[in-house]
Amino acid sequence: MTDFILNAQARTDLGKGASRRLRRLASSVPAVVYGGDKEPVSITMLAKEVAKLFENEAAFSHVIELNIDGKKENVVVKAMQRHPAKQFIMHADFVRVVAGQKLTAIVPVHFINEEAPIKKGGEISHVVAEIEVSCEAKDLPEFIEVDLAKAEVGTIIHLSDLKAPKGVEFVALAHGDDKAVANVHAPRVAPEAAEGAAE
Repeated sequence: MTDFILNAQARTDLGKGASRRLRRLASSVPAVVYGGDKEPVSITMLAKEVAKLFENEAAFSHVIELNIDGKKENVVVKAMQRHPAKQFIMHADFVRVVAGQKLTAIVPVHFINEEAPIKKGGEISHVVAEIEVSCEAKDLPEFIEVDLAKAEVGTIIHLSDLKAPKGVEFVALAHGDDKAVANVHAPRVAPEAAEGAAE
């Protein structure tokens, strides 16, 4: 049993036009459920229920009980499309959870000890806000922690610098992409230069 529950209905009216009508007329969010040994299913969910559930960041990295027309399936979020300006959820992809099988999921990143490099005169740029991981559902972390306590000015933190939780693999790293997660750089405009420009 999961603390995260969503009700949904199967839909047969497919395509971009149908999805637009759903969002406009019914205040609904179209989505797709796939994975496991079953066929993909197109569903629709009430926008207000989706918005309420995903106010909690943990919902993105936990197993969700999806109640589709009375039939329950355990799923995780695979991808989510938001409106570029208004940030409401426009579409979602869910992957079925199968016991003993690895799944991929998007997990938020939490940066800690950010004051340490700032005290050394650095500025921090967050390159990513989330990381795709591969693991069994039981090992799915709520977030990935990035500790900046020892970061020096000029440091770039890569995926390979992070310690993955037990049983968890970073998908990009497994494909040879050691992407940057954050960087600590010198201020772009020195205080003296800024004062001179003001004068």
